[in-house]
Amino acid sequence: MLPSSRTQLGLFFILLCPANIIGLWWAVGSPLVMDPNSICRKTKRLAGKQAELCQLEPEIVQEVAKGTKLGVRECQYQFRFRRWNCTSHSKYFGKILQQDIRETAFVYAITAAGVSHAITQACSMGELLQCGCELTRSRAPPSPTAGPGTEGTAWEWGGCGDDVQFGYEKSQQFMDAKSKKGKNDIRALIDLHNNEAGRLAVRSYMRTECKCHGLSGSCTLRTCWQKMPHFREVGDRLLERFNGAFKVMGGNDGKTLIPVGDNIKPPDKQDLIYSADSPDFCSANRKTGSLGTRGRVCNSTAMDTSGCDLLCCGRGHRDETVVLEENCLCRFHWCCVVQCRKCSVRQELSLCV
Repeated sequence: MLPSSRTQLGLFFILLCPANIIGLWWAVGSPLVMDPNSICRKTKRLAGKQAELCQLEPEIVQEVAKGTKLGVRECQYQFRFRRWNCTSHSKYFGKILQQDIRETAFVYAITAAGVSHAITQACSMGELLQCGCELTRSRAPPSPTAGPGTEGTAWEWGGCGDDVQFGYEKSQQFMDAKSKKGKNDIRALIDLHNNEAGRLAVRSYMRTECKCHGLSGSCTLRTCWQKMPHFREVGDRLLERFNGAFKVMGGNDGKTLIPVGDNIKPPDKQDLIYSADSPDFCSANRKTGSLGTRGRVCNSTAMDTSGCDLLCCGRGHRDETVVLEENCLCRFHWCCVVQCRKCSVRQELSLCV
């Protein structure tokens, strides 16, 4: 694996693992890992801009960890019905990151997006001293939207708009620090591209929200501000890019990426790119990072990726009845307790063989 990729892999595990760097990668939410001092102290690989952030802005590093956790959760949601389900097994996940496949492209993009989103949100919530609400004095006035009661309405920027540019720049500073542009390193160019695609999935889809002001419910003045998209929207958008990801190869100059195939348009900045084909993830294979799909729950009637035919790779499935306990007959008691009973529920599951 190339040096820059090795460093980025180390960064992922530092952000996604407990302090001993060996535990499960999804344990990012533990208090120890969320401590920026622990993140910065446990690795000697951080250098340059990353080390600078650790020394001067440790609170930013804490938001980086939160953003990574946000990206991990979204990855697991988006891939919950796929053969590779963004596995939480650290050894297998590490093997995925060592390959330049579509799944790796999504992980890099959703993580960079999560970091950008978390830092921007912290700014708006007043949790960071370096930033706050978006500065709107130099912005053009908002364009009125069509709708009843908007004719003749005065408009102005106000409220607390999300300073997405600050989150974008800090995500870029931390996530891109080890991948140097212009070097003869195709993997570094691909990682940089996918990181940027993730950040643009947040920055390029800001929405305008407005509030009316006036007597008796009139709307003689509207105050408007810019808000980030919900992170589920970001995940949905990046999954679409994953489904249409471009396979690329390095150009002769070592500084450019060329799409593979005839008459294929070059990918734009928001597309995901990769250079190697993915394994089928049907059978367990530690070398490729595949856990296989044996024992996975599938949908016996679905025709999509969650269906037993596709998820079980043609091996078939078995039906199994399980008994689960869930809350039932819940009542609200003043004030302010909800009391529930436990009910046993039988559920029919289809499992890949």
